[in-house]
Amino acid sequence: MLNKAKILVLAPHTDDGELGCGGTISRFLEEGKAVYYVAFSTAKESVPKHLPDNILEIEVRNATKTLGINQENLFVYGFTVRKLNYVRQEILEELVKIRNSIKPDLVFMPSENDLHQDHYTVAVEAKRAFKNTSILAYELPWNNIEFKTECFVRLEQHHVDSKINAIGEYKSQKERMYADKDYLRSHLRMRGVQIGSEFAECFEVIRWLI
Repeated sequence: MLNKAKILVLAPHTDDGELGCGGTISRFLEEGKAVYYVAFSTAKESVPKHLPDNILEIEVRNATKTLGINQENLFVYGFTVRKLNYVRQEILEELVKIRNSIKPDLVFMPSENDLHQDHYTVAVEAKRAFKNTSILAYELPWNNIEFKTECFVRLEQHHVDSKINAIGEYKSQKERMYADKDYLRSHLRMRGVQIGSEFAECFEVIRWLI
């Protein structure tokens, strides 16, 4: 069992956290750890016109509830999608507030090798805010040109099911190729094969404190 009691997941957009480390979240909650989830943008500017512009906020609440995250530990911001780099100082200041309030033992963030400008901004500012904290970066393969497979978390079938069910709550995103349950399961299976496990998620080690 990982000796880190407070886990903080940073998601530039709603669903990034579930996609990047949903299985690990499920496992850590099962082990009794406190998981906090922060989403910086609900991407309402990109929501299809036939849907309410707050649909992704509704869906992130359903998804994190499905994973088992205490809803008091969910924080949703309204920063404009694809423009987080314009407000990076504001994001840094919010991260510092979160750091001082939660005092997490482990932070999950996107990889700095992520091509999406919002993901990259959160990664850089998170590393700055949490430089004295253990940090792991999760993978989003469709955005990563390269990714260092340095840390693996073994998962069991029910952790995989929990991740897939959580992502299934994003009904507005169901047409995305990466939301396909067969893809999700096969990717977790592939990472598991790398370490002789049935399923796994992998991460880049940004900083590790012992």
